[in-house]
Amino acid sequence: MSRTSGRTMDRDVTLDCDVVVVGSGAGGAVIAATLAEAGQRVILLEEGPVLDAMAHGRMRPSESLRSIWRDAGMTLAVGIGDSPSINVTSARVLGGSSMVTGGVCFRADAEVLDGWSRELTIDDLDANAMDRWYSEVERDVHVEPVPVSLRSRSTNLFIEGGEKIGIPFHSMNRNTNGCTGNGRCNFGCPNGAKMSVDLNYLPRAERAGAELWTDCLVERVITEGTRATGVRGRFVDEKKERTQFHFSVFAKRVVLAGGAAYTPLILRASGLAKRSGALGRNLSLHPSFRVMAEFDEPVRGWHGALQSAYSDHFHADGMVFNSVFTPHGVVAAAMPGFGKHHARFRERIANIAMFGGMLHDDGGGRLWRFFGREPLMTYRMSKRDRARVPLLLRRMAEIFFSAGARRVFLPVFGSEPIEPDDLAGAPLESTHGRLFECSSQHPLGTCRMGSDPRASVVRPTGELWDVKNVYVADGSILPTSLGKNPQLTIMAMAKRVANRLVN
Repeated sequence: MSRTSGRTMDRDVTLDCDVVVVGSGAGGAVIAATLAEAGQRVILLEEGPVLDAMAHGRMRPSESLRSIWRDAGMTLAVGIGDSPSINVTSARVLGGSSMVTGGVCFRADAEVLDGWSRELTIDDLDANAMDRWYSEVERDVHVEPVPVSLRSRSTNLFIEGGEKIGIPFHSMNRNTNGCTGNGRCNFGCPNGAKMSVDLNYLPRAERAGAELWTDCLVERVITEGTRATGVRGRFVDEKKERTQFHFSVFAKRVVLAGGAAYTPLILRASGLAKRSGALGRNLSLHPSFRVMAEFDEPVRGWHGALQSAYSDHFHADGMVFNSVFTPHGVVAAAMPGFGKHHARFRERIANIAMFGGMLHDDGGGRLWRFFGREPLMTYRMSKRDRARVPLLLRRMAEIFFSAGARRVFLPVFGSEPIEPDDLAGAPLESTHGRLFECSSQHPLGTCRMGSDPRASVVRPTGELWDVKNVYVADGSILPTSLGKNPQLTIMAMAKRVANRLVN
């Protein structure tokens, strides 16, 4: 294997290759493996450190957060107007955010892909054309349905409540192999069963000759006239934060795969992609809300797969219900109140069930250059999305009450749990957006793809409009939100871009 840590460097370094790939997550790993296997000399640069999958699986959630989650999982998209502020989570590690996902792998709906193809006049972006790339990725990362036997009691209770009122549920697909239902996919699998890219695409890239460099912060793209010739940056040390030594990688082509929050920063710092004004805009997040419920009998929702079932029954309303139950220590910390008041709820943790609801949002986010390395993210919900939030929460509460819940904990800061008779009178419609607790793992769209240089950042091939030899292959190029977990679509799009680069 060819891996080098920038932390070990005691001098400036200059390298050259055919293709330099920036970022090692779902997009970057796919690109690096595909191009290396096609015989191209590939150097992949990752800002974060290396963390072995099994070592990650032995960590406590708090250790995982400190070690590889960006900002220890506390990154925030600041709500504007009557919008919630949204906790946006991602990872800074070799393998990127695939290391901290729940492993869910959905194809984008045909109506979304066909809409992109039709509205953007891109012939090979519809569902039929994308089937090839989806199928390859599904094979490569071992996508399989979650067995019903791995559903937790928490998930089954929500399903029972939903089915009583006519809402069907389905098994999720995840990239797993040998899952036993430890319920902590976001914080490392103890069995190494989650097939994140550090266990498939990155080893493939190495076997094909790619060089993997970690602890390397790329700061800008090097250009000569209208052509890119490489990237520059500095080595970083997680203890010192930065070192005095720098690197330059000269390449025939540059592929940026730093994610929807960081690829735009590199482009902006390089003075690129300014033509359309779309860079850093159109940020969609799939705002997600966690609803908990207390039952009389023990639930122990941590026994089972972290995510195993979903319902798109309200797809037409832009809503999807996704099962989730994080490790019980994380759930306990999210219980309301302080001191003894909090302790009373925390002591009932074994009786708590949980489910998630997600919006297919219109995308009202924006990235701003801020002090230091991290961007400032802001998010303004569209009127349509804002009106959906109370409806989503009411529907989820109704399902839990249908399942026999004693009371429900709505994600409203400072609120007390409600009982069945309280739901109709709960003032959700008049609650200010900043009081809703909201999260996201799916930032998309900040370097959107299109066929019109006046409204997009990259061409249908993934190449920038205003400079040659710079390609983007991460969630930032997706033209709209998906309404479903985007990991598989990001990988399929990266396959599509890689195929253009190979040919």
